[in-house]
Parts: sequence; C-alpha cells; structure tokens
Amino acid sequence: MKDEYILILGANSDIAIAIAREYAKNEYNLYLASRNINNLKKIAKDIEIRNKVKVEIFKFDVLDFEQHENFYNSLPKKPIGVISAIGYLGEQKKAENDFKECKKIIDTNYTGVVSILNIIANDFEKRRKGFIIGISSVAGDRGRKSNYLYGSAKSAFTTYLSGLRNRLFNSNVHVLTVKPGFVATKMTKNLELPKKLTALPEEVAKDIFRAQQKGKDILYTKWIWKWIMCIIIHIPEKIFKRLSI
Repeated sequence: MKDEYILILGANSDIAIAIAREYAKNEYNLYLASRNINNLKKIAKDIEIRNKVKVEIFKFDVLDFEQHENFYNSLPKKPIGVISAIGYLGEQKKAENDFKECKKIIDTNYTGVVSILNIIANDFEKRRKGFIIGISSVAGDRGRKSNYLYGSAKSAFTTYLSGLRNRLFNSNVHVLTVKPGFVATKMTKNLELPKKLTALPEEVAKDIFRAQQKGKDILYTKWIWKWIMCIIIHIPEKIFKRLSI
C-alpha cells in the first residue's frame, strides 16, 4: 500500500466517485471532501473493503471561502495530489434574470475552486512535490447561448490552471487540466446526450489517472472532443453567432 493520500474535492459527484475508485485500485489512500457527506460514508466503506486502502471523509463547502484554509490545515496528513471535481451546471435562463443563480454558477465553478487551490498550490510549492487536477469542461472553449455562464466560469478555470501550471513547473508540481465533453452523470440526467459522444464516469476516471501518471498537461475526454472543439473554435464569429449549438 502506498502511504500517500489523494484529496478529492466535490467527492459526491459521479465522476469523483469513479476517480476515487480508480485511485484506490492503484493503492492510494483517499480524503473525500464534500458539502454532503452522508452518501460518502457507504462509498468510503466499500472502497476500503475492496481495495484495502484508507478512506477518510471531510465536510467541505466550496462557497464557504473563509473556512478553506482551516479545512486544508485540518487534514491529518497533507495529500500528494488534489483533484477538483467540483461543478455546478445551474440554469442558464434562470441565471440571466436572477443574479443569485448567476453568482452561484460562477462561485461554484471558479471563485470557490480558486480559493482552495491557491491554498493547496502554496503548500505544494513549498514542498516541491504533488499534483493538481482540475476538471474544467469543453464548454469553456467557446461561449454558446445555451450555457455561456457555466462556460465562462469553466473558461476562467481553464485559464487559471494554465497559469498555475506555468507557475508551479519549476517546483516539480504537475497541473493537469481535464476537459470532459458529455458525461452521463446526475448533473446531465435531464439532457438528451448523443451516445457516441457521451462518456461514462468510469471512462473519464481511467483517462484522468493515465494522463496524470504520464504527466500530461491537458486532457480531453472522450478524446474525440479535442477535434470537435478544434472545429468549433475555428468557426468564424459572423457564422457562429447565428448557430444554435
């Protein structure tokens, strides 16, 4: 068994649970952090039994900025890696007219995640080791009318991770940006998704683990989204603004 812990933020999401199982299979101990920890107790127990690793649960609210430093300092042992699986799709139409919803989308997907990752990055930089994985989204590659508030927050997060990677490179800290396309999760259960372009959480988890182990900088998952977004990015604005995609 490795004596290293991986901290997973937003650990209640389907992708996060799949990631937890993947890292546990590879003998990493886990810290699972989420606002709602009730569901995590059964999951943690199952992971421990199946993989003979240690799994500890912590309450973490990404919107409670003032408690982020206390949360990180309360961990029994500092992690070797952190994975942010925090995300909130929100309701675009509601957010256009209700700034509370708009702010929740921005703060959950960007401001709150930056708050906690700044703290962790400073620690990793001092220790000169570790890895940070941020799950962004292909939605951040170009704004679309159907989800541009969510997409803009993810775009900002992608840029943040790029700068963080640049900053921490000489400190031997690896930063991986993950850009999933469609994933079959609780967050997308009400959406009609094309099956051939939609990944399962387990597929995403395996892709993330392999990319992190290889030291990759950016991961599109499924891989085809790299080429889909390349096309979308290069559509001229005078054409793009007329599209409904």
